[in-house]
Amino acid sequence: MNASITLVVLMAVMYGTGVYVMLEKSLTRILIGFLLVGNATNLLIFLMSGRSGSSPIIDGGTADAPMVDPVPQVLMLTAIVINFGVTAFILALIYRSWWLSNLGDEGDDVIAGEEEQDAAEADQAHEFHQSLEGDDDAVRAVLGEGSGAGDDDDDEPSEQERDVMR
Repeated sequence: MNASITLVVLMAVMYGTGVYVMLEKSLTRILIGFLLVGNATNLLIFLMSGRSGSSPIIDGGTADAPMVDPVPQVLMLTAIVINFGVTAFILALIYRSWWLSNLGDEGDDVIAGEEEQDAAEADQAHEFHQSLEGDDDAVRAVLGEGSGAGDDDDDEPSEQERDVMR
């Protein structure tokens, strides 16, 4: 058998196997099928690129030799990158579905526990703000403004304010 005939048969087997495996319901099998179809596509582009030759960069002495078309190489590189991106996306889907299926009944408890914890934290924050609103004298004492009852209206700072400024 010729090398190109072998690659054509291999490409056809990879396409057929990849499509057959992708028809299953399992995401893992879909991933394997997608990888097979992607590699078969790379083989197809490689086979369609034509005969081998010199590089498309002319260095003066090899101008008469047949040159390779760089477009199929660029297409194959693009196909590899797209295949990698879709593979990463399918792997993320597989992980997410595994995480949701293995969480099972515990998942509802975890989500309910987080909601209860968030509600408790919101109640604590509300109580804290209510306590600050009701105790204006304590807030003024902390800020150094005095109680407000005996304030004189002169612009000179008190001894506490002078100590704080130093």
